[in-house]
Amino acid sequence: MTSSDFPSPDAESPTCSAKGCRGAAVWVLAWNNPALHTPERRKTWLACEEHREHLSQFLGVRGFLKDVVKLDQWVQPEGSER
Repeated sequence: MTSSDFPSPDAESPTCSAKGCRGAAVWVLAWNNPALHTPERRKTWLACEEHREHLSQFLGVRGFLKDVVKLDQWVQPEGSER
Protein backbone atom coordinates (compact mmCIF):
# COMPACT_ATOMS: atom_id res chain seq x y z
CA MET A 1 0.00 0.00 0.00
CA THR A 2 1.13 3.47 -0.68
CA SER A 3 0.10 6.72 0.91
CA SER A 4 -2.33 7.18 -1.99
CA ASP A 5 -4.24 4.12 -0.71
CA PHE A 6 -5.13 6.16 2.37
CA PRO A 7 -6.94 9.19 0.95
CA SER A 8 -7.42 12.57 2.52
CA PRO A 9 -10.64 13.05 4.51
CA ASP A 10 -12.24 14.73 1.46
CA ALA A 11 -11.52 11.76 -0.81
CA GLU A 12 -13.26 8.43 -1.13
CA SER A 13 -12.32 5.82 1.48
CA PRO A 14 -10.33 2.71 0.51
CA THR A 15 -12.62 0.02 -0.89
CA CYS A 16 -12.75 -3.75 -0.88
CA SER A 17 -10.71 -5.61 -3.51
CA ALA A 18 -13.46 -8.19 -4.15
CA LYS A 19 -14.72 -8.05 -7.73
CA GLY A 20 -17.64 -5.63 -8.01
CA CYS A 21 -17.59 -4.63 -4.33
CA ARG A 22 -17.44 -0.96 -3.42
CA GLY A 23 -17.73 -1.59 0.33
CA ALA A 24 -15.46 0.18 2.77
CA ALA A 25 -12.20 -1.67 3.40
CA VAL A 26 -11.76 -2.82 6.98
CA TRP A 27 -9.07 -5.50 6.54
CA VAL A 28 -5.69 -5.81 4.83
CA LEU A 29 -4.84 -9.27 3.49
CA ALA A 30 -1.07 -9.53 3.01
CA TRP A 31 0.04 -12.24 0.62
CA ASN A 32 2.69 -13.38 -1.81
CA ASN A 33 2.99 -15.98 -4.52
CA PRO A 34 6.15 -17.94 -3.69
CA ALA A 35 6.58 -18.87 -7.35
CA LEU A 36 6.88 -15.18 -8.25
CA HIS A 37 7.87 -13.24 -5.13
CA THR A 38 10.72 -13.34 -2.66
CA PRO A 39 9.63 -14.60 0.79
CA GLU A 40 9.71 -11.15 2.39
CA ARG A 41 7.67 -9.41 -0.32
CA ARG A 42 4.03 -8.68 0.49
CA LYS A 43 1.25 -7.72 -1.88
CA THR A 44 -2.04 -6.58 -0.36
CA TRP A 45 -5.73 -6.83 -0.98
CA LEU A 46 -8.27 -4.82 0.97
CA ALA A 47 -11.45 -6.45 2.26
CA CYS A 48 -14.76 -5.33 3.70
CA GLU A 49 -16.30 -7.34 6.55
CA GLU A 50 -18.47 -9.30 4.09
CA HIS A 51 -15.61 -10.42 1.84
CA ARG A 52 -12.74 -10.94 4.34
CA GLU A 53 -13.38 -14.65 4.77
CA HIS A 54 -13.92 -15.33 1.05
CA LEU A 55 -10.76 -13.50 -0.01
CA SER A 56 -8.77 -15.10 2.83
CA GLN A 57 -9.90 -18.57 1.74
CA PHE A 58 -9.07 -17.81 -1.91
CA LEU A 59 -5.51 -16.86 -0.97
CA GLY A 60 -5.18 -19.48 1.77
CA VAL A 61 -6.08 -22.50 -0.36
CA ARG A 62 -3.25 -21.48 -2.72
CA GLY A 63 -0.78 -21.03 0.12
CA PHE A 64 -0.46 -17.29 -0.60
CA LEU A 65 -2.03 -15.73 2.52
CA LYS A 66 0.54 -14.44 5.02
CA ASP A 67 -1.39 -12.13 7.34
CA VAL A 68 -4.79 -10.49 7.93
CA VAL A 69 -4.71 -7.18 9.79
CA LYS A 70 -7.28 -4.46 10.52
CA LEU A 71 -6.76 -1.57 8.08
CA ASP A 72 -6.26 0.94 10.89
CA GLN A 73 -3.48 -1.25 12.37
CA TRP A 74 -1.66 -2.06 9.11
CA VAL A 75 2.00 -1.08 8.95
CA GLN A 76 3.33 -1.47 5.43
CA PRO A 77 6.43 -3.67 5.36
CA GLU A 78 9.18 -2.59 3.00
CA GLY A 79 8.67 -4.14 -0.42
CA SER A 80 4.89 -4.53 -0.11
CA GLU A 81 2.48 -3.22 -2.69
CA ARG A 82 -1.18 -3.22 -3.47
